Amino acid sequence: MSLKTLIDMLNKQKLVDGMVHSQHMHKHDFVESLLQKQHDAELLNFIAKQSATELGGYLDALPLDDAKKLWAKLPSERENDVLWEISDERRTALAGDRQPGFEDSKINVYELVEGRLKNIPISGRKDLEGAKPIWVDLINSTKAERLFVGSHFGVALPDPIEATDLEVSARFHVEENDDIHLHSNFLLDREGSAKSVPVAFILHGGVLFSLRNEELSVFRLQRRRALTQPGYVTDSVDLLLDLYGADVEVSADSLENIYATLGVVGRHVLSEAITDQQAAGILADIAEEEDQNGRIRSNILDTQRALSFLMRGRLLTPDQISDAKQILRNIDSLNSHTAFLFDKINFLMDATIGFININQNKRVNQLTVFSVVFMPINILAGIGGMSEFSMMTEGTPWPMAYGGFIVGSAFIGLITYVLLKQFEKKRLKKTI
Repeated sequence: MSLKTLIDMLNKQKLVDGMVHSQHMHKHDFVESLLQKQHDAELLNFIAKQSATELGGYLDALPLDDAKKLWAKLPSERENDVLWEISDERRTALAGDRQPGFEDSKINVYELVEGRLKNIPISGRKDLEGAKPIWVDLINSTKAERLFVGSHFGVALPDPIEATDLEVSARFHVEENDDIHLHSNFLLDREGSAKSVPVAFILHGGVLFSLRNEELSVFRLQRRRALTQPGYVTDSVDLLLDLYGADVEVSADSLENIYATLGVVGRHVLSEAITDQQAAGILADIAEEEDQNGRIRSNILDTQRALSFLMRGRLLTPDQISDAKQILRNIDSLNSHTAFLFDKINFLMDATIGFININQNKRVNQLTVFSVVFMPINILAGIGGMSEFSMMTEGTPWPMAYGGFIVGSAFIGLITYVLLKQFEKKRLKKTI
């Protein structure tokens, strides 16, 4: 429907342009210029409502002259995205030798050279020609970029978010062509904004493909080690195991940070007294650490399932099985730490809520004392408002009568307060 709308718009513009061009009128050039601005505005408005995929389909389907007109009106910031979506023949006709580049995305391609990973700079499509990598890492890639890279290596590359939305049982599987698919969540530990980032892994033809939408410290750590340490990895499966192992290390570091934070919170909670405002801040900190601890536990369990899948499927060599078992032992130790942290978090939460209840009880007790102290004064005030008080003080000047009444009321209130304090002290001595 949008293609038909575009064709009708272009045909209508051609018809109007032809009619105006054939007419002889006053200020002919001005009318043509005004009409061209109107046509340009219509095209720009249409383009703004279309995605890059839709625009690429239109450019392939339109006659060449109309496609050139549409291409000329594309905003420069959208040209690269659209270039990914059109055929090579039409791309040459519209943009010449220009090739689409990886602008907003980042593609890292690594070859194994003398036991070390070597990064191959990738800025466009031509850079992949002749590359023989063991690891292709795609960050924030578009559908068109995934299709191109996948077609170049003969593998279908999924969207990492859609892949990890699958049921847990479907996240780890082997395709009919022996491609191994694993979809896991990795921890992104940023202060105040920790979250799980979905990552899709595919082992195809001795190459590990990883797809994600954000940079992760796990991948930075793995790249640094493999680039500097000879023999650190020998093949794509080693890379995959090391990434899972690095994820467990990052999770352990995050648990240490939680220990440190809860230590500070615990010293504050166990101090002599805290205000309600301080308690509210402490509860917020505890809730954040509880969420972080739960996220770490979920991620390491996900890693545990992935490693168990690789071991059950007999997809690892004996040395790799040994490495996987060591990672699983590390995960078991982290599970005990997360369980301990959950207990500590619950204790600190209960202690903080207990301080809040103590503060509330203090306020209720103060109100109770206040009401008891003023109860006899209220009775006297009620009597003072009756006619009996006037009769009792008849013949006494009113300043003296009411002054005495006020002094007497204050004296009675003071005696009541002292008696309440003495009673409270005796009660506390009996309870000790």
